[in-house]
Amino acid sequence: MNDSAPVPPPRLLVEERRRLIVEYVESNGRATVEELATRFGTSTVTIRNDLESLARSGALARSHGGALPSTQTVTNDVPLNIKETRSHPQKLRIGLAAAKLIKDGETIILDSGSTTVEIARQIRQLKFESLTVVTNALNIALELSGLPNIRVMMLGGLLRPTSYSLVGPDAEQALSRISADKLFLGVDGLDPLVGVTTPDPLEASLNTLMIRVSRETIAVFDASKLGQRSLSVITPISTLNTVITDHSASDEMVEALRDAGVDVMLV
Repeated sequence: MNDSAPVPPPRLLVEERRRLIVEYVESNGRATVEELATRFGTSTVTIRNDLESLARSGALARSHGGALPSTQTVTNDVPLNIKETRSHPQKLRIGLAAAKLIKDGETIILDSGSTTVEIARQIRQLKFESLTVVTNALNIALELSGLPNIRVMMLGGLLRPTSYSLVGPDAEQALSRISADKLFLGVDGLDPLVGVTTPDPLEASLNTLMIRVSRETIAVFDASKLGQRSLSVITPISTLNTVITDHSASDEMVEALRDAGVDVMLV
C-alpha cells in the first residue's frame, strides 16, 4: 500500500461547490475547466455543468474553456410604475420606432414591460384597418381596449403584481395555440455572453414560448439594460432578429449584437 498517495478532497454538495467556484473565479480573475476540476476533485463534465448553470443565473460569465467573473447582475424585480419613470424619453422614441414596424393585418405579441407599453400607446395613435394584439400585460390590454379594428387577446394565468403580467401554465397553454408575425420583447438585461434575461423564471418561460410562436422577435429596451443580467435566461442574443435601443448604447455592445446577426436600430 502506498501511504504517499494523495488524499482526494472531501465531496462537496453541489451548491457549496458552485459557491466556491464563483469565489475562486472572482478572486483569480478567471479559471479554466481543468483547473477547477483538479481543485475540486471532480470531472471536467461536472465542472462544465456547474459553469453553465452559474452562467445562466448570472453568477459568472462563461468563456471558451473556462469562466470569467460576472459583470453587473440585476436580481431585483422593480415595480412597473418605477420602471416607467426611468429613461422615459428614450422609451418614447423606442416605442415610436417599434410601432412603425407593425403592418396592417398582422398579429403581434406585446410582452409586458415599461417599454412595450409605449408601443401600445403609439398604436393608439395609428390608423390600422385590422390588427390583432396578443399580450400577457393587463395595462397593455387596457391601453388598447375599445379601439376600433384592434382585436386584443389576453393570456390568462397567474398575476405578477410588480409587472401587471400574467404568467404560468395557463398563459403558456393559451399562447401555444397561436402564431404571430412579430413579438416585441421587453428586456430586463441583455449580455452578449448570457443572452436576454428577466428576474422571474415563470416570465422567462413564457417569453421563450413567445419567441417560439413568432416569426420575428424584436427586443425593445433602453441602453441601460445592456451588459446587465437577471436571474432567468430567456434566450441567446442570436435568436433575436432586431434590437431597438437608444444612442447611448456602447459601440462594443452594438458590435457584439451585430456580430451575432442581430439588426440594431438606434433611436
